[in-house]
Amino acid sequence: MADLAVVGSVALDSVTTPFGKVREVLGGSATYFSYAASFFTTVRLVATVGDDFPAEHLRLLKERGIDMTGLQTSRGRTFRWVGEYGFDLNEARTIDTQLNVFADFRPMLPSSLKKTPFLFLANIAPELQLDVLRQMERPQLTALDTMNFWIQGRREALLRVLPEVDVLLVNDGEARQLVKEPNLIKAAREILTLGPRTVVVKRGEYGAVMVSNGQFFFVPAYPLESVFDPTGAGDAFAGGFMGYIAAQGVVDQATVRRAIVYGSVMASFTVEDFSLNRLARLSTAEVERRYAGFQELVRFDL
Repeated sequence: MADLAVVGSVALDSVTTPFGKVREVLGGSATYFSYAASFFTTVRLVATVGDDFPAEHLRLLKERGIDMTGLQTSRGRTFRWVGEYGFDLNEARTIDTQLNVFADFRPMLPSSLKKTPFLFLANIAPELQLDVLRQMERPQLTALDTMNFWIQGRREALLRVLPEVDVLLVNDGEARQLVKEPNLIKAAREILTLGPRTVVVKRGEYGAVMVSNGQFFFVPAYPLESVFDPTGAGDAFAGGFMGYIAAQGVVDQATVRRAIVYGSVMASFTVEDFSLNRLARLSTAEVERRYAGFQELVRFDL
């Protein structure tokens, strides 16, 4: 088992879906990632919060054994996001974004984190992602997430960082936007020419696709009757994916394929409640049962 570092956002989210509404609950890309990954390995979190960040949220993360050495507390307000979903839960409408202390976030890794063998660069500016890579002593595996905002507004910086990472995780719209290719499989293969060795496309309720040189793998989403809030599902997917790989300590095709299924497992639990509420009630036994459920879901040679 190897340690895993994540650099990203910790936020307070206010979310409205057709099934309810919450105000200023725990959110952020690094938060969902860390909590999901903590079911598999030791996670080291690098982020920033304001001095208004609730103590109970810190306790929740610490109780999962997440290393908070890299969490900076700055004077000011914590990053806040307000969004809502219609009945199409695959896409959020952003109502308000207040970056607050996150606007000045410049990740400075403690020396204890620089040798971490597995690294996930969550959804932050590509310039910051590249700066973090420069601070690390070459990890065994590096993965990166991005979004349409960076693809459109910081494209050149993003193209500079992509050759430096092993895995790119994006949703289907972002994959198409990045290379201006409507066909998803062609888009993923085109992204490979930009540098990463593997592309994982998260497709929400339609599952996930992995493309690498000579390899193609698809896993469906787990069929759920109750979906309350898809916020953070993609980050929880990444947490399950990277957490499992770090736990195995090796990177081969079999491990990566199982990791994609575990990523889908963690995402499926996340959407069953608001914020991290479902993950906070989750047990390792439930994770393994749902993983077995995925195996049955795709088994056709009875």
